[in-house]
Amino acid sequence: MRAPEAEEPSMETFRIAVPDAELADLRDRLARVRWAPEPPGDDYGVSGADVRKLVEHWRDGYDWRAVEARLNAHPQFTTTIDGATVHFLHVRSPEPHALPLILTHGWPGSVAEYLDVIGPLTDPRAHGLDPAVAFHLVIPSLPGFAWSGPTTDSGWGPRRIAAAWTVLMDRLGYARYGAAGNDWGSVISPEIGRTAPDSVVGVHVTQIFSGPEGDVPFYPPSVEPASVALLPPDEQALVAGLRHFQRTMASYHHVHAEQPQTLAYALTDSPVGLLAWNSQVMGGLDPDALLTHVCIHWLTHTAGTAPRIYLEDHRHPVPAAPTTVPLGLAQFPYDAQAIPTYAHRDHANIVSWNVYDRGGHYASQQAPDLYLNDIRQFFAQLRP
Repeated sequence: MRAPEAEEPSMETFRIAVPDAELADLRDRLARVRWAPEPPGDDYGVSGADVRKLVEHWRDGYDWRAVEARLNAHPQFTTTIDGATVHFLHVRSPEPHALPLILTHGWPGSVAEYLDVIGPLTDPRAHGLDPAVAFHLVIPSLPGFAWSGPTTDSGWGPRRIAAAWTVLMDRLGYARYGAAGNDWGSVISPEIGRTAPDSVVGVHVTQIFSGPEGDVPFYPPSVEPASVALLPPDEQALVAGLRHFQRTMASYHHVHAEQPQTLAYALTDSPVGLLAWNSQVMGGLDPDALLTHVCIHWLTHTAGTAPRIYLEDHRHPVPAAPTTVPLGLAQFPYDAQAIPTYAHRDHANIVSWNVYDRGGHYASQQAPDLYLNDIRQFFAQLRP
């Protein structure tokens, strides 16, 4: 692995401009789908009726150019860190005291996860909020995702990405900053704090993936670790829910962590296959939001490279020692529910833990008001 600081820290301005030919090719593929035969029940996977409805909207109603314009309304750049291209949005606040904040998305998401909250986070005064809490936002595309493009070497798991993000913030001139994220961003953001504890004011996440074995494995154990029997009943119920998810809903995790390239050929060649595969974990998003994430993966030719992060994580796991930077959790329904005993084992300085009754895995899109308020309150108490 190349030393990041040995590279020339140049940054290039970037603008999204998908060629018309790419969109024409997508429309052509959507017009001649070869549909899979329907199974005899509804417990075989993603519903064919749901996929057909989404494909019809993708083909006849969805407007990529409007999304492209919305993304291009924000300053974007690319730079090279540790041999990888990193694409990012950099939206500065008009408030002079604003706290720099790096926001990290997950799979199968993208930087579009945060479009609904960029305005009120960077310019709260214009949105009727207290300008005392404002942020300079840095929103990168994960290596292997979207406009960051495919990586050319192995090892791009959460630890290496976190190290790259600290280099990015340093290049932007930010000596003290916060980190926040969702999904993989909830794994990477605490690692940013571990990598640069003197620079990171605090870490805000929407999941804490801590289980009896440490970081949650993708296979449930044949025998539960002894610690589970010592948990209070409500936490034992959370472990049971985790095991149910692992047995019934984590097939994508197994494939991504073991043979992502085998899947990559299908995801790269078929937009409908990509839509079906990614939509299995995007329930609750409105069709346009879901299709935006799918479209970004499709149009950047990274549908097959993005899942590699699962394999890299299992080959290069995060350290077992607890993190120490102040951490806040905003927990939403229809999402991974943190198990307190194990969460506190892995994170020694949890200072905020709020549970909400609406939203979902993509809280910044499904309940942007709750997400925005939680992240503002968390960092307001940690101002440097």
